[in-house]
Amino acid sequence: MKIPTVAIVGRPNVGKSTVFNKLIGKKVSIIEDTPGVTRDRIYGTVTYNNYKFHLIDTGGIDVSNVDFNDEITIQANIAIEEADTIIFIVDGLEELNQNDFVIRDILRKSGKKVIVAVNKLDNVKREENIYNYYELGFEIVLPISGEHSLGLTDLLNEIVKDLPEITEEQEEEEKIKFCLIGRPNVGKSSLVNALLNEEKVIVSPVAGTTRDAVDIEFTFNKKKYVAIDTAGIRKSGKITEKIEKYSVLRAMKAIERSNVCLLVINAEEGIIEQDKHIASYALEEGKAIVIVVNKWDTVNNKNDISTFTKLVRAEFKFLSFAPITFVSALTKKRIFTIMPEIDKVYENWNKQIKTNLLNEVIRESILLKAPPSYKGKRLKVSFTTQTGTKPPKFTLFVNSNKLIHFSYERYLENKLRENFNLEGTPIILEYKNKND
Repeated sequence: MKIPTVAIVGRPNVGKSTVFNKLIGKKVSIIEDTPGVTRDRIYGTVTYNNYKFHLIDTGGIDVSNVDFNDEITIQANIAIEEADTIIFIVDGLEELNQNDFVIRDILRKSGKKVIVAVNKLDNVKREENIYNYYELGFEIVLPISGEHSLGLTDLLNEIVKDLPEITEEQEEEEKIKFCLIGRPNVGKSSLVNALLNEEKVIVSPVAGTTRDAVDIEFTFNKKKYVAIDTAGIRKSGKITEKIEKYSVLRAMKAIERSNVCLLVINAEEGIIEQDKHIASYALEEGKAIVIVVNKWDTVNNKNDISTFTKLVRAEFKFLSFAPITFVSALTKKRIFTIMPEIDKVYENWNKQIKTNLLNEVIRESILLKAPPSYKGKRLKVSFTTQTGTKPPKFTLFVNSNKLIHFSYERYLENKLRENFNLEGTPIILEYKNKND
C-alpha cells in the first residue's frame, strides 16, 4: 500500500519545525532509541490511530531571499509532485504578508487538499483572530499552537479524514525489490550497472547526479527482480542544494517500496557517522539489509577483508545481523556475491517458524541462562508464537512484561538467530502478559 505524503509549507519563523517535531514525536508515533542511531532528518513518518503518512518539512519560503526563484521551485515541486495533503502554516500573531500570498498562489495551482494551520494561538482571545486568515481563500482553517500542543488532534483528524486506513497487504510479492542506499558518490549507480551489465542508469563521478529513484526490472536465474537506484543521502546539516531535500524523500520512498536494502559503503573513504544515519532508515522500516563495501579495488591490501569486517561490526553494532560483501563496481570483482545475498536475506525476511520448534528453543535458552531477577521476581515465558513476517515478529507470553531486561532480550534474540538462520533480517520481539 502506498503511504500518503503530507507536506508542511509556510514562510520562515511561523513555527513549521515545532509543529513538525510535535507531529512525529512520542505523542503520535513511538520511535525506538536504537544504539548508534541518531535521527537528524527533514521528514518523518506519523502513525495516528489506524492511519499512517509521511510528513515533510519543506523550509521557509521568502520572496526577499536572493535565492527565491530556486527555493520557490523546490518547495513547489515537493508540494505539488509528492504531497497528497498540504499543511499551510501561518503566524497567528502577525498579519498576512507578501510571502503568505505568494505561497497561497502556488498552492491554489497545485489542486491538492490544503489545510491552513494558524499557529501560535494559545488562548481564546487570540483564537478570535482566526477569521482574518480565511482571506487566503482556503476552506479549512484551524487554530493551533505547536509550542503548547493545542489543536494538533484536530489537525491530525483533518489530515487523515481522506486517507486510507492501514491494511495488511494480501497480495504475494512476485518480484524481489531491492534498493541501493548510501551517501553520494559511493557507487550505487555503478553497482546497478555492474549487476545488469548494461548502461541503464546514468553514472557520473559528480556527487548527487541521481536525484530521483529509478526502477529497473530484470531477471536473474529465472527470478524476477526490481532494482531501485536512489539519490545519495547527505547529512541534512550539510545539504547545500535545497533540491537534495527532495532527493532524501525519494530515497525514503524507495526504502519503503523495497524488500531488501543494500547499504553501500565507500571502502576508499571508510565508514563515517552518516553511514549509520542512512542504515537507521532501513532498520526503522524493518527491511532486510545487506552491507555492500564498494570500491574494494582502491584498498591497498586486498586480502585484509577480515580487518575491515571487524571495523564494520564495531561501527554498526545495531546491524550485527546483516551480511557483508566486498565488491568493486568498476572492475566487477566479486559482483557475483551480491545476488545470492539478496536471495538469502529476502528468504529469511519472509521466514516462518513452527510453533513447537520456537517454544523448544526459547525453553532451552531459558534453562541454559535464567533471566535476571528484579525485586525478587523473575521473568517466566509460558508460550511463544510467531505473529508476523517481513520482518519476522515473535510474541512471548510472560508473567510480567515489566521484568524484561534489554540484555536478556538481546540474549533471546541471539538464540533465535543461532537456531533459525535469520541472517540479514531484523526481528521483532513482543511481550504480552499471559493474563491479558
